Amino acid sequence: MNRRLLGAFSRRTVDALRSALPLRAGLPPLEQFLAHNVAKEVRKDTLVIRRAAEAPAGQRRPAREALLELLQSAKQIDREFLRRVVRFPIGIDIPYAEIDPLRLRRMERLFAGAQSVFAAWPQGQGPRQALRAAFAREELERLLVEILGLYAQETLALSRGVRLPALLRPVRELAMRRLVGVMDSIARRLAMEAARAVYA
Repeated sequence: MNRRLLGAFSRRTVDALRSALPLRAGLPPLEQFLAHNVAKEVRKDTLVIRRAAEAPAGQRRPAREALLELLQSAKQIDREFLRRVVRFPIGIDIPYAEIDPLRLRRMERLFAGAQSVFAAWPQGQGPRQALRAAFAREELERLLVEILGLYAQETLALSRGVRLPALLRPVRELAMRRLVGVMDSIARRLAMEAARAVYA
């Protein structure tokens, strides 16, 4: 579900920008960049969910030591991501001073959400039944909006660290102005659709 949500978030963001921006030459690299970014974030989220599965029942927040380990693992994944995107016509300076607080909040919310699901999981049932057991529909929607919103803020912070060729800089500035409202709107729609699918 996490991979599908983030993938849909990325695709819808690019589609919205494609229809809104007058200059689209920079969008293919942006689309590939966002696809790599989704894969990167799915790996990080998987580590958080696994840590939640290993934690004692009822532990709604990761221990400080575990949180720092997750943060260091995330930075290692970032380094691998940077090596993969080096072939794109961009350079990236990741602004960790801005990103780390957002990343920590998302990790904590994802950990707490995963713990709730694991604690409520009915024996012999699947993920949809577990989500229903853990959350009311409105609660699940709020959680997804929060997690996707933090992902959007982190993506925006990362985009501010992107160094582009002069030709593409106007596209980035236009995209940045559009992205804030676009990603917030998409996050809310996706959260509503995902919650509706769980409770269908």
